[in-house]
Formats: sequence, structure tokens, C-alpha cells
Amino acid sequence: MNVLPPSTSSTTPPAGEACAAIAFYNALGYDPEESVGYLMRRVLAKVAHEVERQLESSDLTNAQWVPLFKLSIGKASTVAELARECHLDAGAMTRLLDRLEVKSLCRRVRSVADRRVVNIELTEAGRVAAARIPAVLSQVQNAHLAGFSTEEFVTLKSYLRRILGNAQNLEAQPSGSADAYEI
Repeated sequence: MNVLPPSTSSTTPPAGEACAAIAFYNALGYDPEESVGYLMRRVLAKVAHEVERQLESSDLTNAQWVPLFKLSIGKASTVAELARECHLDAGAMTRLLDRLEVKSLCRRVRSVADRRVVNIELTEAGRVAAARIPAVLSQVQNAHLAGFSTEEFVTLKSYLRRILGNAQNLEAQPSGSADAYEI
């Protein structure tokens, strides 16, 4: 792996204070399997696979349990909101809801206030299936965090939140902005 050495400063800036970006990677000798993005994607894929495996008896795929769970916790109530929450386009969400309706887990109900709006309701079977999801998520994530101390767990989450914050800042910059990646 071709990683540039970190800055010689051993002090960490106070919380909330920005620090200069360090070029941890460079194009010469770049090893994608050592990139943070690759490692996060692999972890996420492994977690998703295990959640799907644990939910196999419920006949829910990874693509299906996510919207079901988001509906159950009130993150969305319309097709448009659910599509945004699940990062899917409207067509993909429609096909997914078709499959969930065939399984009698939800139903689409046109709004009486605005006929353009389609609300989604969980059926009783959908509520039962969704109620099982938090236990599976907790079990699978705890298994993937085996060997971590409480302090390491808290630190890991703070690092991930920092990466997410950096990603959101980059996203907010105009496209093609040269200083988006300036180090």
C-alpha cells in the first residue's frame, strides 16, 4: 500500500476544529483493497448478507427488509419518501412495493387530500415481520463487533461520523470544484 506518512504533528485538534487534510493515498501504487472505502463496502456487504441470512425464514431479502423497517419506525409514509429514504428511484420503489404487497406485508393507499400522493401502510403481517428486524440487526452487528471494547466502539462510530461529515461537505460543494479534493 502506498500511503503517505501522516503529518509530524502529534496533537489532535479540538472537537469541531478543522485540520488540514492529509494525503493518505496517492495514485502511484494505489491498492484499492487497502482503501477505507473498499473496507467499509466489504464490511457493509458482509453485515447485509448476514442480516439477509438471519431473515431467510421470514422470506425477506435485504432489499425488502430495509423499506419495511423504515416504514415501521416512521421514517417514511409515502412512496416518494420511502424511495428517498432507501436511495431508490420511483420505478425501483414501485417494483419493490409490488413484491411486498404480494407477500401481504404492506398496501398502497391513495391520499384523499391529494390524489397524487400514495401512502404506504404496513399490514398486520408487515408489522409482525418488521418487529423482528431490530433484534436481528442488533445480533448481527454485535457479532461483527466482537472483541471491541466500549471505548473502541464509541471511537469507531466517531470516526465513521467524521467520514460521513466529510462526504456531506464534499457533496455540498459545486461539482467540478477544484478545492473539493485539494489537500
